[in-house]
Amino acid sequence: MTAVDTNVLVRVITNDDRAQAARAVAFLRRQDMVFVSKTVLLELEWVLRSAYRIRREDIALALRRLGEVSNAEFEDQAAVSQAISWLSQGMDFADALHLASAGRESDFATFDAALRRKARRLNAGNLIAP
Repeated sequence: MTAVDTNVLVRVITNDDRAQAARAVAFLRRQDMVFVSKTVLLELEWVLRSAYRIRREDIALALRRLGEVSNAEFEDQAAVSQAISWLSQGMDFADALHLASAGRESDFATFDAALRRKARRLNAGNLIAP
């Protein structure tokens, strides 16, 4: 299995450098399995949103499609899938991934009142104020 860095996935998704994008796609196709860590996904979402100004819905779609690639494996697949779903429903991806990784059986303490309201609206767990 080969783990990939954010920049490889950015090239594939944005095709902003055609030569590197072609190399990245060819490289990924040659791999038996590709591991995508949660930290890479956090950075990927941030880069796509901040540097490329890609809309939330399009980022969620790109992340879903990445997860559907037959030789791609996300770290903590269940939490990542849940976070992508909450992203598509308007939650910040980092917040969604933190919350999904904590698990529904755990309370999640945050000072972020807007996150607590959004999570309550999405039935996304038990968020509490410290």
